[in-house]
Amino acid sequence: MSIYVISEKIVCLANSWKLNERCIAGIDISSGNWVRPVCDSLYPEDGRVPRAVRLISGKEPKVLDILEIPLADTGNDFGFESENLSVLPGEWKCVGRFNINDLGKYCRTPTKILHNSTKYVNPSYLKNLNFNQRYTLQLIHVQSFRVYQKENSKGNFEWRGTITTANGNSLTEAKITDPVLVEKLNTGYQPQQNCFVTVSLSLPWISSANWEGEAPCWKLIAGVIEL
Repeated sequence: MSIYVISEKIVCLANSWKLNERCIAGIDISSGNWVRPVCDSLYPEDGRVPRAVRLISGKEPKVLDILEIPLADTGNDFGFESENLSVLPGEWKCVGRFNINDLGKYCRTPTKILHNSTKYVNPSYLKNLNFNQRYTLQLIHVQSFRVYQKENSKGNFEWRGTITTANGNSLTEAKITDPVLVEKLNTGYQPQQNCFVTVSLSLPWISSANWEGEAPCWKLIAGVIEL
């Protein structure tokens, strides 16, 4: 039976768009593990977190907020996501702000960004890994961050980003789903080159009618913390 995770404090590192709602993700301060709260009882197909659940005193959770969220000890992993914990009834709280100077300890120095050097990961690959290796979230310190608009398959323009780490690993043309950054970009803002980026995997979807093979999980720029 699911239970509350008592006094768990999570550093919010992403509050990103997900099917007109949000995906919240962060790191448990006590364990250093990633946590993705999912509303899998309300949305069993994708676990998106609606406004009525996530707002704190009427405001969106911000990156670097320290959140207390009523969570179960398990959650729907949708077949490949190891970080998911089910959201239980109760109030979300912001109990402080995390010091950005301490964020580096949660960064991985990747030889690859989320498992490989491409823009996506196949669900079949993740399912063949041990459960604790099925990570779908990663905090990266980047030294180059370029943004541009690109027309998607529906004819709409969306913001994309290319990030490069100090050791030369790159993720190219990843969709930016950080709503705070997108709002700034729409006004002509250019982000700093030196920043922390939360990269997340989407649920499987096919980007075009010409796609061959299984529906992949695309790498997303889900949260950006400028230094």
